[in-house]
Amino acid sequence: MSTMSVESGGAQAPPASRFNTGSIASWLFRLGGLALIDAVAIWLVYQMFRDGVWQLGAVIALVTLLINAVFLVEDLYPLRWISPGLALLIIIVLYPILSTIYISFTNYGDAHLLTKPVAIRLIESETFLPEDAVVFDWTAYISPDGQYLLWLRAPDGSAQYIARPDAPLEPVEGDPPAEIDGYRQLNNIERLRHTAALVALTFGVPPDAFRVSDRQIGKAARYEQRYVYDGEQDVMVDQQDGKVYRPVEGTFTADDGSTLRPGFQVRIGARNFVRLFTTPSLREPFALVFLWTVLFAAFSVLITFALGMFLAIVFDVPEMPGRNLLRSLLLIPYAIPAFISVPIWVGLLNPQFGVISQFMLNVFGWTPPWFADPIWSKLGILLIQLWLGFPYMFVIVTGALQALPKDVYEAADIDGAGPFAKFWGITLPLLMITVGPLLVASFAFNFNNFTVIYLYNQGGPPMAGTSSPVGHTDILATYTFRIAFSSGRGADLGYAAAITVVIFLILLVITFFQFRFTNMLEERSENV
Repeated sequence: MSTMSVESGGAQAPPASRFNTGSIASWLFRLGGLALIDAVAIWLVYQMFRDGVWQLGAVIALVTLLINAVFLVEDLYPLRWISPGLALLIIIVLYPILSTIYISFTNYGDAHLLTKPVAIRLIESETFLPEDAVVFDWTAYISPDGQYLLWLRAPDGSAQYIARPDAPLEPVEGDPPAEIDGYRQLNNIERLRHTAALVALTFGVPPDAFRVSDRQIGKAARYEQRYVYDGEQDVMVDQQDGKVYRPVEGTFTADDGSTLRPGFQVRIGARNFVRLFTTPSLREPFALVFLWTVLFAAFSVLITFALGMFLAIVFDVPEMPGRNLLRSLLLIPYAIPAFISVPIWVGLLNPQFGVISQFMLNVFGWTPPWFADPIWSKLGILLIQLWLGFPYMFVIVTGALQALPKDVYEAADIDGAGPFAKFWGITLPLLMITVGPLLVASFAFNFNNFTVIYLYNQGGPPMAGTSSPVGHTDILATYTFRIAFSSGRGADLGYAAAITVVIFLILLVITFFQFRFTNMLEERSENV
């Protein structure tokens, strides 16, 4: 009966069309949005590749392709809601990584900051005044919106022109009027004030392009392009004297050794890495800095975790009076930013005026050289690290203690285990399983803890006998910063990027083994 009712129930309604009015409008809106995004992306990618910044252009192209795939492929519909965040994540994470790796294989630095196309354009923008050039007198005019034009007069009065920026010359006769097409004439005082702006402009178009002289007041002439780039031979030719400049490691250099500025980036292979590991004056400081970096990160985690865990266990007693208030007070160092706390500690440890130093001087008759001695400088940094880091460890251990099974402790009490036996046999192993990944993250953070090192003593005291700028308390992050920006001998960004890549690989290896150790603890706890 039911079968007959289905068969005789008449024709079923056709399924709703996928392309009804609403879906078509949505589809067209989606295509319009993607077309706009693609147009902007194509323009950006073109500009990036034209200027030689191909890494950023490639990342933008990749992100644009992913956005198109997410919005055009129905199976990727769930990703549409997080696609803006994913795109931003790729740009701010993937691009810096790729860019740093690429820069580490280049000569990127103070003398080679630009890409080759940009450097060529800047060099070609230089002009010179030919020996046979006719020098014109000029009268300047300015419009209400700040635009300029010149009235040019030949010395013998044989020719006069109105010259506008990047526009053909207009022949004229007579004397300069007080106003031209809404432009008013500048008086002598105004001419001096506007000379800098006029010098930067080109009036007319080649070959009749005039520039205002910055050496002869009131004079202008047909300046010509001095350097012309020959793309086929990859050389820069000086139009003034015919000298030829060839690219040599990022600098256009003539046969007599003269060079053109600015220079540009070129790939130099693994030279920065070879320089790091084979140059004794660089290798030895790097080894010392690396050793201190590992010790600094390890001791920072060890002492902060030890103090934080001790306080968490002490305050894990419900009957303690004022426990919540005391717990809150212990979080104060964590609430104050390091860039505020560290200078305060620097003031407290100041040998002449610091409260701590003066107290030790009055009590013991001696105060440690917190900033002049390498050992005491490192101890001072670890003291500040202890102050800054123990509240974080206190918080995570306090939370982890609440998750520990109470029946295990009851069984230990029945077996007659004392407090220390329960701590070493139960509390610490179980805590390590819970907080182990956080300790790994803390180690990685302190491995690159630039703020404390730099604010304390800027990596000092200086290390003697080294060719690179390095201090006894420098970690790899501050050492890299010194080389890149604060060496006083010019930024060496390629070498700094090579050190950054080495830091990344070191952290990768250390973190891998630390997580392996954490997994071993978890497997051990599961087998108990």
